[in-house]
Amino acid sequence: MQADPDNQSLSNGTSRASDVLDRISDLAGRATAWLTLLMVLVTFVIVVFRYAFDASFIWLQESLTWMHAFVFMMGASYTLQQEEHVRVDIFYRDMPVRRRALVNLFGVTVFLFPLCGFFIYQSYDYVAASWNLREISRDSGGLPYPAIPLLKSLLLLMPVTVVLQGLSLMLRSWRDLRSR
Repeated sequence: MQADPDNQSLSNGTSRASDVLDRISDLAGRATAWLTLLMVLVTFVIVVFRYAFDASFIWLQESLTWMHAFVFMMGASYTLQQEEHVRVDIFYRDMPVRRRALVNLFGVTVFLFPLCGFFIYQSYDYVAASWNLREISRDSGGLPYPAIPLLKSLLLLMPVTVVLQGLSLMLRSWRDLRSR
């Protein structure tokens, strides 16, 4: 049986595009992993300053909270890429590849994309207001401008990275459907 050259080139293009999108999620995952190490070190520094020197820095404590948020927000696309997100896996794990591809296509188009669109729609004004106000920490000695608007921009960046990973999942699922 001879391979269809048009189908093969489409499959290669789909695979390359999916690989590029996967690299974005992989970068986010690696950054998140390093950030968790930094969080441990910052926590250690906070504890040492508090108990050894009876000193504390509001900005350092706030940075820990924001790093925690960053880990969850930017780790979402990597988690989706690694298929470690929460799902009811009773039936999915035993499905043939073709059926899993159909489930993934359905889930991405019906649930993931609309939810990410909703997140972007709801967050945009909130993030824009933070930038327009040149928002700073409410606490004296807290994080300066532009830290807060940059961090609130994660509310827009997270769904964008998840959509990109969703596109990768769609492309891989489409490839699986066409190759079988």
